[in-house]
Amino acid sequence: MGLNRRALLAALTALPVAARAPGRILHRDDFRHGLKQWRIEAAGEARVQAAGGVLDIDTPAGLTLWFLPELIGPVAIDYEVRAVAQGGPDDEVSDVNAFWMATDPVASKGSVLATRRSGVFEEYDTLRTYYVGIGGNRNTTTRMRRYVGKAGERPLLPEHDRLAKADMLVPNRWFRLRLIANGQRIAVERDGAPLFSMSDDDPYRRGHFGVRTTQSHIQLRNFSISRV
Repeated sequence: MGLNRRALLAALTALPVAARAPGRILHRDDFRHGLKQWRIEAAGEARVQAAGGVLDIDTPAGLTLWFLPELIGPVAIDYEVRAVAQGGPDDEVSDVNAFWMATDPVASKGSVLATRRSGVFEEYDTLRTYYVGIGGNRNTTTRMRRYVGKAGERPLLPEHDRLAKADMLVPNRWFRLRLIANGQRIAVERDGAPLFSMSDDDPYRRGHFGVRTTQSHIQLRNFSISRV
């Protein structure tokens, strides 16, 4: 058994039994107490606030909002999200995106928080992470990727490249998103229905979650992370 695997198993064993129980809530944010659980990386003059139960992200350029606690799988990340179209300058209805189980292979302890990035999308190519982009490219593509930690490489399997209108965003409509990292099973569910699924022979078992978008106005609510 490799050192990393032993360390992971030791970390899981050290958790209280209740914390390891399936369905147990590990983290949550009701978005009523500001952004103390998050770190912003933005390429433009973004407006981000958490108040009244809603996380509001309004940005003219690339932005990643990292959740500060590190996650150790198996986990499921749940939240409701919508693309806002109310006449604002960034209300483009595009790019409801996310990274999960993200690590930086060249950083101390592999943490994505060890380096602050500008928010420009290409700067995240060197992460090892899972990625989903719903309504990307101005609401024309919906994709899942497994980043391999190499600049310029964002592998995309044909079955993880959706172009149908039904897979895109509907303006102002909330939907439920679930991102799953359960050992080799990596999956995305939308409103309880499978959207993407893959079996990863070398899964990413720990890392950070990040909300990602660009030139858009999106909102999140009812955010939680639970043990699968």
